[in-house]
Amino acid sequence: MDLKLLFISALLGIVCCSSAQQEGNECIKANALSCGECIQVGAKCGWCTDTVSSEFLKQGEPTSARCDELESLRKRGCDAARIENPHGSQKILKNKAVTNRKKGAEKLRPEDITQIQPQKLSLNLRSGEPQNIKLKFKRAEDYPIDLYYLMDLSYSMKDDLENVKNLGTSLMKEMSKITSDFRIGFGSFVEKTVMPYISTTPAKLLNPCTVDQNCTSPFSYKNVLKLTSNGQQFNILVGNQQISGNLDSPEGGFDAIMQVAVCGEHIGWRNVTRLLVFSTDAGFHFAGDGKLGGIVLPNDGKCHLENNMYSMSHYYDYPSIAHLVQKLSENNIQTIFAVTEEFQPVYKELKNLIPKSAVGTLSANSSNVINLIVDAYNSLSSEVILENSKLPEGVTITYQSHCKNGVVNEGESGRKCSNISIGDEVSFNINITAQGCPKQDKPESIKIKPLGFTEEVEILLSFICECECHKHGIENSDMCHNGNGTFECGACRCNKGRVGRQCECRKDEVSTEDLDKNCRKDNGTDICSNNGECVCGTCECKKRDNPEERYSGKFCECDNFNCDRSNNKLCGGHGRCECRVCICDANYTGSACDCSLDASTCLASNKQICNGRGICECGTCRCTDPKFQGPTCEICPTCPGVCTEHKSCVQCRAFGTGEKKDTCERDCSYFNLIKVKDRDKLPQPVQAFPLMHCKERDANDCWFYYTYAVNNTEKEVHVVETLECPAGPDIIPIVAGVVTGIVLIGLALLLIWKLLMIIHDRREFAKFEKEKMNAKWDTGENPIYKSAVTTVINPKYEGK
Repeated sequence: MDLKLLFISALLGIVCCSSAQQEGNECIKANALSCGECIQVGAKCGWCTDTVSSEFLKQGEPTSARCDELESLRKRGCDAARIENPHGSQKILKNKAVTNRKKGAEKLRPEDITQIQPQKLSLNLRSGEPQNIKLKFKRAEDYPIDLYYLMDLSYSMKDDLENVKNLGTSLMKEMSKITSDFRIGFGSFVEKTVMPYISTTPAKLLNPCTVDQNCTSPFSYKNVLKLTSNGQQFNILVGNQQISGNLDSPEGGFDAIMQVAVCGEHIGWRNVTRLLVFSTDAGFHFAGDGKLGGIVLPNDGKCHLENNMYSMSHYYDYPSIAHLVQKLSENNIQTIFAVTEEFQPVYKELKNLIPKSAVGTLSANSSNVINLIVDAYNSLSSEVILENSKLPEGVTITYQSHCKNGVVNEGESGRKCSNISIGDEVSFNINITAQGCPKQDKPESIKIKPLGFTEEVEILLSFICECECHKHGIENSDMCHNGNGTFECGACRCNKGRVGRQCECRKDEVSTEDLDKNCRKDNGTDICSNNGECVCGTCECKKRDNPEERYSGKFCECDNFNCDRSNNKLCGGHGRCECRVCICDANYTGSACDCSLDASTCLASNKQICNGRGICECGTCRCTDPKFQGPTCEICPTCPGVCTEHKSCVQCRAFGTGEKKDTCERDCSYFNLIKVKDRDKLPQPVQAFPLMHCKERDANDCWFYYTYAVNNTEKEVHVVETLECPAGPDIIPIVAGVVTGIVLIGLALLLIWKLLMIIHDRREFAKFEKEKMNAKWDTGENPIYKSAVTTVINPKYEGK
């Protein structure tokens, strides 16, 4: 059983080791033919440029063997100075400090306010090696705000319009508590001006409401007021607005949002905080709904405002949600959905799809719109979320945020920090990693920006695709077979159509029969001993997953891993394997270098070789006296006195008693203890190794049984786990017997006493009877005696 477990453990160790080696040797698997190809495999790979040392690249090894893990290259004999292992770098190009500004201080232009640092960097990326950059973000106080109020003017919003007419000055006053630079604009929307969304009869086109209601003609989207700091102007223009109407319940608000996002010049957006308040009491149409009106062209995401009216609503379909998200993000617009209670669930789902958006509950008549806007703005501005532009092929990016109160987030959560107050500073650690080089082999750039903010960080990317030694390559070098390649980084990079270690062959003549002959050791063997490929009449040996294992030789007939093993170690761990033969270290011999010539391990304590009772072979004693065992033939398990010698240690380890119970761990750890249930389970003597059966008594007169044996070098003691103690008196039967005896004796005494009393009484009675018979009594009567009987005779009685 022990051998089986040992075999399984060894097998698992080999499998695990092999798996780890395969996973960790991407350098070997890549078969890189040049230094540039090698360093693109991963950050752990290096290229050896050594052309001097014969120890490094052995006969039969291909050029790709120059590419390996750094540690493996050093072990194989490549000098550290000749290993190409370039590293990436970074440089900050623009690093303007974040703005420390107090409200009421000197007014700054929006472009002079900085909230993210640094602003521009350049990275030089090595494949597989991450470059870490640190970004700092700080919310500036008194940051300018542009707010555009986009309102549904369908008939159901009639009472809401009355409350919005005074919104300008009221909102200006409230927002002045947050910023001194605030602008407000206004736009409205209804629906596409085609059936079935509106009625196209002439009368309904003029007045879509009932006859007694005066409504304006239906329209898709109207930019009523460009962003302005004049709140009074807002009140006047909004006050002139009239309600319109449509037929279906969902509105065309998505058309309006798209135009507000992309028509920056018409709206008047600045590079500041941009807020879009979308106010409605209904749902929305989205991409595909236009087919009901015969509109099939998808929304083009461009500005189509003519005289501040959306002119292409009848031509382009509604935008999709994804299209809106893209345009809102591109233009750094944060959306606040002010909707009635009924449509809260719909717009909350929409909020989850649009980053940096919020949903507020609008009262039936929009009386709470100012509080709703202020609360939503505070919520949006207290969170910063980083996003990046599209990454070049093979480039990955990860984020780690360091937020308030020491909170650290990673993964997708690493892109954001929440609960940020004005003046708070947070930081982000960003790792950018490239895998390989881009196909175009030209610099790339990516941009990182906080959502809803106009500021961004530009990162210029360049890639390390060639080694430094590539610059010193010699084109058409004589070292590459008559100039058929470029000699660079210690190897030939062949011209197109040429192959071989020195580019000595054309591709069309690589596998001819004449060349294959040069790769056979003799006519009866495989090409390159089946351990390589014949390239231009020269064997290029296969590479192993384990970088320590190599094929070599002119015909790949040699390797350094198929030598004899001892203790599961190649050449016993005391030599090296060369061409399948162990070259042993000093003081070792044998086919597996497992025979030590050092006799010091055979010396016994008396300084004799094997205690004078054996022969020292390969550093191990072979005992000639069968009674003696052990590494130096000093152990005699069957000699007299063995049981007494080990008694105290067996006692303390098996039962925790005896003379050595206090020093047991120190003095008695020299044998393996195995407990058995009873004496029948104790091992019996066999020829393999002597064994002594012992029976000893402890201080309590209890016997314990054990065996002592030496199995190879392991001392084993099997002990019966229970002591055999003499049986003590059984108190209950004794007490019961004593009590019973006392009771029986008492009863016997009582019976004897009773019997004696009976005999005594009978004797007394007999004596009394006898005296009674012999007694003589006087018969005289008492003179004063009178009879107690009085006889009266009836005189009339005649005796009849």
